[in-house]
Amino acid sequence: MKKMTVVGAGGQMGQWFARYFADKGFEVTGYDSENKITGKNIIASDSLVGSILKADYVVLCTPTRRTPEIIRLIAKEMKRGTYLIEISSEKSKVVSSLSKMPDKINPICIHPMFGPGTKIIKGQNIISVPIKDAKKELTVAKSLFDGANFVTIDAAEHDKKIAVILGLTHLMNLVFANIISKDEKMNLTEKMSGTTFRVQKTLAESIMTESPELIETIIANPEIRRVAEELWKDIGRLLTAVQESKTEEVTTYIRECQERLAKHTDINESYKKLTKMVKSVEK
Repeated sequence: MKKMTVVGAGGQMGQWFARYFADKGFEVTGYDSENKITGKNIIASDSLVGSILKADYVVLCTPTRRTPEIIRLIAKEMKRGTYLIEISSEKSKVVSSLSKMPDKINPICIHPMFGPGTKIIKGQNIISVPIKDAKKELTVAKSLFDGANFVTIDAAEHDKKIAVILGLTHLMNLVFANIISKDEKMNLTEKMSGTTFRVQKTLAESIMTESPELIETIIANPEIRRVAEELWKDIGRLLTAVQESKTEEVTTYIRECQERLAKHTDINESYKKLTKMVKSVEK
């Protein structure tokens, strides 16, 4: 029986990975210095190094900032030929640590684009960042997460894309959630609201189930500066134009945006999807 150690097994994603690998027939050991480890068939360890000595695979579900240091601590202690799997949402610093590991350890650098509520791996997106042997690393990752869709991309490009995919969405929804959280007449707001608000509120609230540390890491991605500055600038520009009754400037901005979107999206189809989403949620 293959041995899998999950470091950070008490966190949300740690619990997900521990359960996933236990269900796949691995002997799973969990270590967590901050959270209690729960879940059946998980062997709890109270030593970081002790938990990884006999493992065939180690998966790090640890805060991004601490991951490089944990890699340095455990890589030299791991058995020859074993795999160290890393799942953080920002890759630049982590990739540097994975590249410096002893040759006896195989790095697997992935970013699962799904949350801890996911029931089935089939069809879920996982980003793979090559470290030493791209083909071998991808083959192993695919064997561990059979049925997932893999996209391979380098660390710099990953962080740029993630700044939009996660950074911008988290930033906007965090501020939106903060504003509505101060609404003392939320019941009235809910009664008055239409489709758009209900969907946005559900999205913002679901993002707020993540830990403050994870959200902070996502919006601290240095690559977000570029998109966040554009967001800030455009909001300012639109508000100024509206206040100065520059109707045409605003409608031109909207029209150009619609035209660019239409090149790769059927926006009418998107509206139909939105309506379907609301119906399915409110059944």
